[in-house]
Amino acid sequence: MENSALYISWAVTVGIGATAVMDAWLMLLNKAGIKTLDFAMVGRWAGHLLRGRLVHAGIGKSSPVRGERALGWALHYLTGIVFAILLLAFTGAGWLAQPTLLPALATGVITVLVPFCVIQPCMGAGFAAANTPAPMKARALSLTNHAVFGMGLFLSAQGIACVA
Repeated sequence: MENSALYISWAVTVGIGATAVMDAWLMLLNKAGIKTLDFAMVGRWAGHLLRGRLVHAGIGKSSPVRGERALGWALHYLTGIVFAILLLAFTGAGWLAQPTLLPALATGVITVLVPFCVIQPCMGAGFAAANTPAPMKARALSLTNHAVFGMGLFLSAQGIACVA
């Protein structure tokens, strides 16, 4: 049981660390004038989802939800933790002791399917941002952001490997 608790705490740490790396990247993009996702809109979508509405023509035009920014950020970090748990479920605890880049980067890239297939369509952007003004630019940005998340998985696991 003690090993399971440690394993889960490491997975949570890796997920939080990887999400923080992604957030640092997103802040750099914003400072460079590149617009990125406002997590308040994720919270708005989630708030409406809890009330039974899954799909929106445009989430920005939907009515605001109380606490949407906090809800969006919490969901963002929870998702990062879930993705880290999935990575560790496929690689095993041994990967944490000696993390390698490829599984982490592959996980990051694969996770872009969630926004492409679920979040973007439900928020009104269409499948893989097809309804946005510049779909290929939006897709490339999403893919890059998730690859950075994958790098964050690797870097966070490296940090754990150094102290474990």
